[in-house]
Amino acid sequence: MIKILQKFNRTLFPFSKEVQLKQSETLGKGFYQQQIFTGCLAEYAYYIESNKEAIIIDPLRDIQPYLNIAKERGAKIKYVLLTHFHADFIAGHLSLQRETDAQIIMGPRATAPFISKVLNDNEYLKLGKVKIQALHTPGHTQESTCFLLYDEEGKQHSIYTGDTLFLGEVGRPDLAVKSDVTQYDLASMLYASLKQKILGLPDDVIVFPGHGAGSACGKNISAGYSCTVGNQKKNNYALQEMDQETFVQLVASDLPKPPQYFFYNAGLNKTNQFQDLNLILKKANTKLTPAQVVSKQGIQIIDSRNSISDGFIPGSINVPLQIPFAHWVGTLLPHDREIVIVCEPGNEEQTIMRLSRIGYDNIVGYLHFDDWKSSGNPINKPTELEVQDFLKRSKLAQIVDVRTKEEWGRGILKHAQLITLSELPQNLEKLDKLRDISIYCGTGQRAKIAHTLLVANGFTRVQYCKVGYDDIIK
Repeated sequence: MIKILQKFNRTLFPFSKEVQLKQSETLGKGFYQQQIFTGCLAEYAYYIESNKEAIIIDPLRDIQPYLNIAKERGAKIKYVLLTHFHADFIAGHLSLQRETDAQIIMGPRATAPFISKVLNDNEYLKLGKVKIQALHTPGHTQESTCFLLYDEEGKQHSIYTGDTLFLGEVGRPDLAVKSDVTQYDLASMLYASLKQKILGLPDDVIVFPGHGAGSACGKNISAGYSCTVGNQKKNNYALQEMDQETFVQLVASDLPKPPQYFFYNAGLNKTNQFQDLNLILKKANTKLTPAQVVSKQGIQIIDSRNSISDGFIPGSINVPLQIPFAHWVGTLLPHDREIVIVCEPGNEEQTIMRLSRIGYDNIVGYLHFDDWKSSGNPINKPTELEVQDFLKRSKLAQIVDVRTKEEWGRGILKHAQLITLSELPQNLEKLDKLRDISIYCGTGQRAKIAHTLLVANGFTRVQYCKVGYDDIIK
């Protein structure tokens, strides 16, 4: 017996003792699988191979990891399967098709110029010694489809649920709303999909979701890499016995506002109008001089450094790489401006890649802050305060809490104005530029982002607490 190692879910399967698996690998009867996790997006893509033929499910735009696995194993990528048109990242199906000549496969109701084949509901796709069945599961989107893997003996082994079913959660139904389809209509579809396609599966079928904890594609996704259908039936609130009306109210209520980049990405993913990542990297990975940056009009400067204590460029927005970088950039900043990156040396390619994963392709180059500082150009110095100074200086200030509504429920500072960071750009008029503004959050990181955002919008009397709410109230 070899353990199929997943950090949170460990399941035993019989096969050769000589085979040593990584944490992300599965070896079943007639097939090999690897789960590829991208932490910045909490996204899972999948490599499945049988008899030297491979499928990639829901690839990201940076396709090299999938190509490397296939090359190492001497396999050919034959198909790319998309569970739906993704909103939280630009998918890598076009790049994989150009690189490998793979066919792009989607489920019912999917329409796009790049699709090689649309599988009907319950239709099978053969891969080497195994087969994959398309299960149309509308709800998150109308074209959402799960893929059920049968091993070489015909046993249902695992299901790749995309954004239909997560661990402890289901996909949010408000991202594919149209003039004639509401989020309540989509939630009703999701209820039927789960009842008809998921709940009837054997308890030992493994669920491999499209996202993990931290993704905005579900309200409250549980930690974990995989699970069994049986465990989800017991522990997932959305799979419990209830009528349709109750289900709809549960999954369609209290949804946080989706990041604005979701709608941009969903639209772009339905076209063939975006470039390969390597072309973006080639163009964007260009070092700029301070004079070149000064000469560019209307640019957006994104500062990905973890610390701005020594200053930041006027007009720049600081979003540290160490936090959910792509999420916050995509939430706060539009796609229609040219971008210059300020980053720590060595983080140029990582910053460009993370931006390009969510559709920010108009990056014209990067700059190191020390070069800007030594050139004599103006800099802004942040007012970063320890707890006692923050409390002292906030007595007459306008206090702004940029945490989420859920966090507010656990307590707030007296007289604080509640404006969650994701909604701050639309609520600047609520703040008084003539007063001191004191910002705090849960850790200090979101407050720092808010600080630079306000300064970039003409607020000059801004200060933030370097630590979070829990440390403040102590």
